[in-house]
Amino acid sequence: MNVAQVLHEQAAHRPNEAALIDVHRGRDRVFSFGQFEQATSRLGAQLASQGILAGDGILVLHPMSIELYAFLMALFRIGAVAVFLDPSAGQRHIARCCELFPLKGFFGSRKAHFLRMTVPTLRRLPFAWSSRWFPGTYQFSLERNAAQEVPIADLMDSAPALITFTSGSTGQPKAALRSHGFLLAQHRALEGSIGLRAGIVDLTTLPVFVLANLASGVTSVLPDANLRSPGKIDSAPVLRQIEQARIETVGASPALVERLVDGIEEGHAHVESVRHVFMGGAPVFPRNLRRARTAFPQAEITAVYGSTEAEPIAEISLSQFSADDFLAMEHGHGLLAGNPVQSLSLRIIRDQWGTPISTLESKGFRKLFVADGDVGEIVVSGDHVLPGYLHGLGDSETKFDVDGTRWHRTGDLGRLDQQGRLWLLGRASAAIKDERGVLYPFAIECAALQISGISRAAILSIEGRRVLAVESPAHSAVEAARESLQWAFIDEVRLLRSIPMDKRHNAKVDYVALRKILSA
Repeated sequence: MNVAQVLHEQAAHRPNEAALIDVHRGRDRVFSFGQFEQATSRLGAQLASQGILAGDGILVLHPMSIELYAFLMALFRIGAVAVFLDPSAGQRHIARCCELFPLKGFFGSRKAHFLRMTVPTLRRLPFAWSSRWFPGTYQFSLERNAAQEVPIADLMDSAPALITFTSGSTGQPKAALRSHGFLLAQHRALEGSIGLRAGIVDLTTLPVFVLANLASGVTSVLPDANLRSPGKIDSAPVLRQIEQARIETVGASPALVERLVDGIEEGHAHVESVRHVFMGGAPVFPRNLRRARTAFPQAEITAVYGSTEAEPIAEISLSQFSADDFLAMEHGHGLLAGNPVQSLSLRIIRDQWGTPISTLESKGFRKLFVADGDVGEIVVSGDHVLPGYLHGLGDSETKFDVDGTRWHRTGDLGRLDQQGRLWLLGRASAAIKDERGVLYPFAIECAALQISGISRAAILSIEGRRVLAVESPAHSAVEAARESLQWAFIDEVRLLRSIPMDKRHNAKVDYVALRKILSA
């Protein structure tokens, strides 16, 4: 089934209800489900008339906007494949990605087209489109009237819809390929997990949530912010959107929610309409949940754990934490992620990260299971769990089969408690193993972040020494960390003005950059 069919059905049921709202040239812009369906059909017809066929790859480099989703749904409609990559990885990375999945065209913002002109691999593409005039591109307009429309292509569930390139640990790109069937399964998982219902007005900064919203009849308000640096956004325009649109749910990374909380605490907004805040895309620590609760007093605050290959995996609301849970996190038991979602299977197996797992039978698989409460690798299986990467590159690291069922190794360590809830201990590759035993990154970082005055924390082994970096405005945080975390046998606590974070969400520690700082 073509994922565009779900949008078509929503347009038929609620043609006049708002599907997408964004800020365009300083003004709010609203597209109903009916208008959006017509725009994507006409744009699909334009692409088809220009020779774009089912299976053709089109690179998309455009910020979140109605134009982005119209173009994306038009590609889905005709069976073409949307391709995403990180342009900051350099020309060699771009060239390798194009070798793995050849491209036929390019759609992007004006800034992206300037980049295209400097990259020979992209400059040679036969087609280029822009939503604003740019030399040598085909321009399209959402408001342009056109009589021609295009039917929705009849596709197999296995037909590719979307490819996201990432750079593996070796620097060799690998591609997460999502089929139409996978996107529909992910929609069903999200719909059941976070309670998507037609008529809800949602502020979302996570692209996959927009697709799920469109499929569920939810109104998506796209934030008036530069999402390339979510932890540095100006919160005032986004808070204005929340007030004016009477937004009921917010889905964002912890870093962006923190910026909204900062703005609310500074007295920039009243947000009584918000009834649910979902945080994901990065670790959600108790501090994040508590601050969000203070800023959104009428809302339920929920942490969602997932990954590129499986979203969602587990979830928990702040109201579900007990005093004992917080105490356990303070004493190094890890980060509570909640119950696994019902749409997948989750197991904890013996940690052997870095060693491929061969094909198994059920009996052999069960032998890998750790005892209840013990720490091991988190592995998952289900319809919305990515079964493999493009051309199998990376499958040997993260995939294995059990009686014909594909399982995914998340690379995260965790354990299940007596209630069946998942506790996260951090990346398997980041665990510190020395003569004093094993120290799990989330065990120490989660505990450190509950110390007053510490806003960020990260643990590394530097030349055999356990070094904890803390970010705090107060020098007293160093002594507080030493006193509170004696059980971790930390050799040194370093106070940093700023702990480097990932570029995408600004909420995950950049351990490579941090190691350079601590080793200097």
